[in-house]
Amino acid sequence: MRVLVTGSSGAIGRTVVSGLSSQGHALRGVDRTEADTELTGLLPLGAVVGDVTDPVVAASVVSDVDAVVHLAGHPDEATLPESLASHAHTTAALLDAMVEAGVPRMVFASSNHAVGLSPRTDLLAADARPRPDTFYGVAKVAAEGLLSLYADRFGIAAVALRIGSFLPEPTTVRELSTWLSYGDAVRLVDAALTAPVEGFAAVYGISANSRAWWDLEAGRRLGYEPRDDAEAYADQIGARSEDEGEGAYAGGPFAVMPLGKAI
Repeated sequence: MRVLVTGSSGAIGRTVVSGLSSQGHALRGVDRTEADTELTGLLPLGAVVGDVTDPVVAASVVSDVDAVVHLAGHPDEATLPESLASHAHTTAALLDAMVEAGVPRMVFASSNHAVGLSPRTDLLAADARPRPDTFYGVAKVAAEGLLSLYADRFGIAAVALRIGSFLPEPTTVRELSTWLSYGDAVRLVDAALTAPVEGFAAVYGISANSRAWWDLEAGRRLGYEPRDDAEAYADQIGARSEDEGEGAYAGGPFAVMPLGKAI
């Protein structure tokens, strides 16, 4: 499959590019930061430097691809206008370009913070109503709304990945529930790219954690079979005074942080 990866120079972008490349996908990357030689070698369709909110850039990078994996965006809290520009405006520009070019699928890096003010339950379903915990979460909900709109209006197959704690390994008690390993991140994106999808779907992006807070059934219906479990690191993680507060809501510390300011 010929795939555009936005945010290809970021932490999750580099991981996904490497993994999808090894699985035989032909990739193009776009980022506001120039790709290094190692990354460029994994992008046979080109490494573009640009901002996808520019319609000219968006039209150029979606040309002749089969799908878009949209990972670009500021990964932390910011002001509402900044958050919407980073997540919703980029998504809208790409979707418009995709409709014009006839590109049929987008996989979007949403976030657990789209439901971050949901009180902790035994297992939160993917169809739970949006309850964003920050302006960052609001922007992710807005982008999911755009995906749903373009799925219904234009037939785009759209999958929103509500990513948890994407880290080399979990480091806190909360992350024993919310961790997404690097390997499982690639498996999740690949499943969302290749599974039969009609319309819009939201799935949680976590590994097969024994203490999982979020239901993986929607992802498994797409063929996502996570292999890693944060429990393997449990003995290495000590208790902290913050653990109780971080376990009260799905969004952890984002649920109580000041709006518009990074932690």
